[in-house]
Amino acid sequence: MATNKTFTMIKPDAVANGHMGAILDKITQGGFKISALKYTFLTAEKAGEFYAVHKERPFYGDLVKFMSSGPIVAAILEKDNAVEDFRKLIGATDPSKAEPGTIRNLFAKSIDANAVHGSDSDENAEIEGSFFFSAFEKF
Repeated sequence: MATNKTFTMIKPDAVANGHMGAILDKITQGGFKISALKYTFLTAEKAGEFYAVHKERPFYGDLVKFMSSGPIVAAILEKDNAVEDFRKLIGATDPSKAEPGTIRNLFAKSIDANAVHGSDSDENAEIEGSFFFSAFEKF
């Protein structure tokens, strides 16, 4: 059964390029309610913890370096069928393959600098949201 929450991060590239407000607007226009929001910075250690599932992959080091290169925006989003609907809203990981009008089509520059993260399952949405937000910060 699908839950009604997912997790996203606006990545350092999109924040640095001034797309934070436009991405948040696209999210709310997509019918998502923001139930937690945080503008923060990941240290290399914290980025490594968050992406530990990829530790053995060849891109892990570059991913950690990129994700700790500047501020990010973390958010928990609510909507019926949140994970699946948000994955559609953000588009393919490779922005050149993302559907027109999706967040990555509009704001990402490359497969590596792809503007946003979106949870890929209900379980990961809960884990990832709890990585950034305490129970007192979730509404």
